[in-house]
Amino acid sequence: QVQLVESGGGLVQAGGSLRLSCAASGSIFSINIMGWYRQPPGKQRELVARITRGGSTTYTNSMKGRFTISRDNAKNTVYLQMNSLKPEDTAVYFCNGIDDRGRWIVGWGQGTQVTVSS
Repeated sequence: QVQLVESGGGLVQAGGSLRLSCAASGSIFSINIMGWYRQPPGKQRELVARITRGGSTTYTNSMKGRFTISRDNAKNTVYLQMNSLKPEDTAVYFCNGIDDRGRWIVGWGQGTQVTVSS
């Protein structure tokens, strides 16, 4: 079973940038959808962005134009480039995948903390 490890979070000032990485222990080439999700303090987990096996992307409206999701199947890694960060982007960020049957490929891990100061 594939395991996913998120990294790249940290403390950044508003307007700054971070790039998150999601490294898989095995091949992600065949995984239908890979995505980034986040859980702000005291709130439920929400979708940030998804990317399909074919490279099509979907973003939550508040992230459009600021965040870019990409996947490198050769490196078994999914990235989230985050620009123009806002304090409301503060959250724990998680990655996960969805298989062809619509099931999560892994349980939710520790994620990586992103804190944006004003």
